[in-house]
Order: sequence, then structure tokens, then C-alpha cells
Amino acid sequence: MGKLTIDDIAEALGVSKTTVSRAISGKGRIGEKTRLRVKQYIDEHDYTPSAVARGLAQNRTFNIGVIWPESTDADELPFFQKCLIGISDVTGKAGCDILISLYDGKDISNIRRLIRHHKVDGVILTRTLAGDPLVGCLEELGIPAVAIGSLPGAGLPGVDNDNYRACLELTGLLIRRGSRRPALIGGDSSHIITRTRRDSFLAALRKAGIDPVPGLIRLDVGTSSGEDAGSAVLGAAALGADAVICMDDRLAGAALTAAESARLRVPEDILLASFYDSPGLALFSPPVTAISFDDKALGRKSAETLLRLIDGEPAESCVLPGYEIRLRKSTDISSRPASRT
Repeated sequence: MGKLTIDDIAEALGVSKTTVSRAISGKGRIGEKTRLRVKQYIDEHDYTPSAVARGLAQNRTFNIGVIWPESTDADELPFFQKCLIGISDVTGKAGCDILISLYDGKDISNIRRLIRHHKVDGVILTRTLAGDPLVGCLEELGIPAVAIGSLPGAGLPGVDNDNYRACLELTGLLIRRGSRRPALIGGDSSHIITRTRRDSFLAALRKAGIDPVPGLIRLDVGTSSGEDAGSAVLGAAALGADAVICMDDRLAGAALTAAESARLRVPEDILLASFYDSPGLALFSPPVTAISFDDKALGRKSAETLLRLIDGEPAESCVLPGYEIRLRKSTDISSRPASRT
């Protein structure tokens, strides 16, 4: 005998396919006696509903859409990959598959098509942008959606690391180590994470009674409209920066290369740190101080939140509290001349 189907079960028990589907899904009006009868038959014949059958029974596709930024640099891939692993840990146990759709921050036609054709039960955004047209589209279409990151004022929940507190702590640490003119180098200013890190940096300066110097805050570095990381570091150093904080590991690596080419010694002449860690930063010479987050946990939490929304349960934005500041040689003030400390 071939694989058992809902039709086979319905025929054997003399009931409708709808009754069998309701018994399998646990939804809809059906008598307890009939439900138990269907369940007993399924157990005796070792029936496992296919994804299609489950979908029909529960009005679900059992697919989760993951919106992946099209402009992902190679250095950013580890973050998104770890998030995806965390998402997969949760969706796999829930019997769901993942569909990845690329998004350039402007054209939402492919995602709109994905939703309107009922290909997914919900979506996870892996990057948050200021004024993102996709957010409005998701709200308009009424599909369950969660963002990895913060989305102030949006109607869909965001799951984020505690970037603000972590960046505040690291900036404050460099200030306590003697920095009075720290510079901040960041990427695309349309990314909400860039704005969060900038605001945290400024808050740390205010807390220490240090007035920010405009030329020491350089954003959009490495974008088509901004300067390259090397020029940003050298420009900050020319303005008397005694420490450089980069918003991510990619910028930190470029900053270290630029400092070496200009014969600026790290940490003797200038301290260097990153608001985001990756394995490569520990291998540089000197190794770079950075903030480490659990990106897999971020992915897991976003998927758990989305599944709750899909099941009709309430879900709110949340911030994961865990992070670690990994202190390395690049901020070791024992290597600096006494006059600088």
C-alpha cells in the first residue's frame, strides 16, 4: 500500500475530508468521539501529515520569509549567517521551512508578490532602515512580521541586542582610560543601528562632560556618498583624536590598516575599538577590543516572536541583555607614554 492520504482516512472511516483535517489540526467544530476515532486510526497506520496537508488543514504554508539585504558585504555575512542559524533552530523544530528574499531597501515588488501569493506565513527583516517602505507594506498587507533590530514608531515588533548600553559602556571605558577626544567612524546613516550607536556614543560624551567635535564623528564611511575608512581615520587623527571607535569589525580592520600606513601606533599613539566583534579582530596585530553579542540568540528570539504572532498570540519588541566587552591590546593604556594618560 502506498503512503496514506487524508482521502484514504476519510474513506476508511466514512467521514469527510474536512472532518479528518479538523481532527488533525485541532481546529474547527468536531465531536470528541470523532476526533479520537480519527486519531486512533492515524496512530494505528503510522500516518504523518505532509506539509501540504498540514497547510490545508491549518491554512498555513509552513514557510517563513527571511528578508536578506541585497547589499551585504562579505564582512557582514557572519552576522546574518548566525542570525539565520538561530532562526532555523526554531523554525525547524516547528516544522517550518525558510524562504530567503533579497531586498535592496527600495524595490519591494518581490516581497509583495511573495506575500500576496501566500508563499509565507510571516517574515523576518534582518536589517532595519529609517523610513523603510517595506515596513509600511508589511503593515498594509497585515502579515505577521518581526524585525531583527529596532524600529521606533513602527507597528511591528523588533528584537535587538542591547546595542545602546553596550556602546555606552565601551565608549565610557575608553574615556576612563584617558581619551578626551574620541572619534567615531560609522557606516550607512540610514541604518537604524548606525543611529543607535551614534546616540550612545554622544550620551557617553555628555556623561563625561566632553563636548563632541563634529569632525570626530564621521558617518557614511565606506558608502558611495562617503569617504573611505582610511581617510576617515587619518582625518580624525589630524583633528587630534586620541581614540577611534569603529561601529563594526569591517571598519575597525580598515582603520588599523590606515593607522599602520600613517605610522600611527595602536595603542601607543591612538586607541582603537569596535562596537561589533568578529573572530578576525582577535587575530589582528594588535588584537582589537570589541563588543561581542550572541547573534544566534537574536535569530532564535526573532523566530520565536514571529511564530507567536502567526499563532495569533501577542508579541512585543524586546532587547536581549547579554553582551561582552572583549578587552584586547588595542586599548591597553599600559603601552602608552605616561604623558598621554
